[in-house]
Amino acid sequence: MSSVRFQAIEKATAKRPVEVESIGKPSDYFGCKVFDKAKMYRYLSSQVYTQMVAVMDGSEPLNPDIVDEVADGMKRWALEHGATHYTHWFSPLTGTTAEKHDGFIELDGKGGVIEQFSGKLLRQQEPDASSFPNGGIRSTFEARGYSAWDPTSPAFIMDDTLCIPTVFIAYTGEALDYRTPLLKSISAVGKAATGVCRLFDKSVHKVDPYLGWEQEYFLIDSELFRTRPDLMLTGRTLMGHESAKSQQLDDHYFGAIPERVSRFMKDLEIEAMKLGIPAKTCHNETAPNQFEIAAIYEKCNLAVDHNMILMSLMKTVAGRHGFSVLLHEKPFKGVNGSGKHCNWSLGTDSGTPLMAPGRTDKDNLRFITFVVNTLAAIYRHNGLLKASVAGASNEHRLGANEAPPAIISSFLGSEVSSVLDHMEENDDFIRLLSKREIKLDIPQIPELLLDNTDRNRTSPFAFTGNRFEFRAVGSEANCATSMIVLNTAMAEQLEMFRGDVEELISKGEEREFAIMKVLRKYIKYCKPVHFDGNGYSDSWRKEAARRGLDCETSAPLIFDNYLTEDSIRMFRSQGVMVENELRARNEIKWNTYTKKIQIEARVLGDLAINHIIPIATKYQSILLDNVIKMETVLGKDEGDRYSKENIDSIRTIAEHISSIRRLTDELIERRKEANGIESEREKAIAYHNTVFPKMEEIRSHIDDIELMVDDDLWVLPKYREMLFI
Repeated sequence: MSSVRFQAIEKATAKRPVEVESIGKPSDYFGCKVFDKAKMYRYLSSQVYTQMVAVMDGSEPLNPDIVDEVADGMKRWALEHGATHYTHWFSPLTGTTAEKHDGFIELDGKGGVIEQFSGKLLRQQEPDASSFPNGGIRSTFEARGYSAWDPTSPAFIMDDTLCIPTVFIAYTGEALDYRTPLLKSISAVGKAATGVCRLFDKSVHKVDPYLGWEQEYFLIDSELFRTRPDLMLTGRTLMGHESAKSQQLDDHYFGAIPERVSRFMKDLEIEAMKLGIPAKTCHNETAPNQFEIAAIYEKCNLAVDHNMILMSLMKTVAGRHGFSVLLHEKPFKGVNGSGKHCNWSLGTDSGTPLMAPGRTDKDNLRFITFVVNTLAAIYRHNGLLKASVAGASNEHRLGANEAPPAIISSFLGSEVSSVLDHMEENDDFIRLLSKREIKLDIPQIPELLLDNTDRNRTSPFAFTGNRFEFRAVGSEANCATSMIVLNTAMAEQLEMFRGDVEELISKGEEREFAIMKVLRKYIKYCKPVHFDGNGYSDSWRKEAARRGLDCETSAPLIFDNYLTEDSIRMFRSQGVMVENELRARNEIKWNTYTKKIQIEARVLGDLAINHIIPIATKYQSILLDNVIKMETVLGKDEGDRYSKENIDSIRTIAEHISSIRRLTDELIERRKEANGIESEREKAIAYHNTVFPKMEEIRSHIDDIELMVDDDLWVLPKYREMLFI
């Protein structure tokens, strides 16, 4: 075995679980690093506290007169908890987060310093807007951009730094981040949903979108991670033959959690709880070394922030336990990819869930109203919703190994489906059944309550009883991207619904009959997006195309959906984004797609020429030496007879080496040709159509060589080692 690989495996297998200190009940330390309402109550005056609560709940705008007191209280709390710096924490269009740290110090005029933090510093900072992706909105010499405090998301302490959630906008006013359009989309869907709710109940004054995310990820030993340049530089394995044992036996899913991983999970949950992240569920996922952590539902903006914090936190905590976290959607070929299932719903200010059946016909009619309008929204903007999850990494996952297909459809389950089918053809309204019981005829097992709907793992947008689960979102994505589209599309659809209903009412139609009539029209309209069958089947792909659903699989082409007339009109009419912002974001999407594949191609070319070919050549030389020695000892005829398999292997390896050299040269040429294209869109398309296929061809030859070469010579850890240590 090669020394580097052997040493890495030896260190990995020798590691023992890291002890995690128990610090009491979660309720004792939950949110201890967050400047939440409880901390505000202690550090602010009662008057300012009351105003801040109203601001955080969205019922009042921020009063500039209270900002200085909030900043002072925030500073005192942060200093008492060991913070030495503060930062405006924002989400630029890189898809990650950004921060610039400043100390809580000012010169005191006496040769020393004092700790200070003013309302001015809390409210606004000025990061360099030209150094972040901006899609042409700002030139390099036009660097001014602003970050501005978002008081709806509480500040928190990471290490020794007070992190203040902010928006990030250009000097000219365009959004350069995810938070700004997310907040606007939340406002839009809240306003539209409130209007529809008031058709049923005048006491409803506010509706909020809620999000509960399920974060999937892989863990591999950090020693093995550091010996795989492709994992380190791209987040995925660009080569590697599948392990003989993989996920065929389904024995990893929900299995006993390995002790090292269990300690990591415990440590991660404790750190997450301290930051106010309500991490509730953790378990083994489908693929070997794949796991999941899920949080309790929260308001959409806060849930997005918590997911971004968690992804950063995971990497820090994993390092303490000798692991590396892989958030790429498809780090290992041939096994389950990782997603970030986004469970989305709407709820009123009184706590009423709008995506759950109720106890009365009126409640159920409201429930059906929101379900049908959700279906209509995702049908109307079918391609756009897919564009919100598309990218170079998620392209590997969608449609493969347990992931939903790259066609957006919605599963409803038999009961809700039967209600819609009945409503489509009848004027009366049938009562939804409550949860029904099932008896197992085993005395020791209690009766089970069945939900109103089954689950469908092949559906990318499934109704699961009281929410819709958007399963197509990628594991490393900022889920704000999909939430922006979903919230905005729903806002537009609900406005349309309310307008149609009120038009019928103005013509003398009774309210409930008007609602029913409009719903029947919408049920027929969005019927193509409703599919309860097997989304993996070839027949569904043909059927989806016949229904007019978006079946495109090339991410650069899917991105076009952001710039259709319908999409531009929708974002503009809901006040979420203007055309200039949309075009800039698409330029960034195409550019990012190109760069990711460009980096992968360079890494693969380097590994192929400098690692794989030398190893294959060395093994080929060993075989040649064996053949020559056999002929010397046994004579040519007898030697050739016993060396036939080695000779065949020599020829096969030579063919693979020749192919790898040729294809690598072609890969370089394809890259050069693509890089010469000026249009970001056309360049991304060229990388998809001409560069990536060459990479797949090179990989197939390398993976074949891996099975042939002496295991002692192979320098890169194999799948069986990375996934089963």
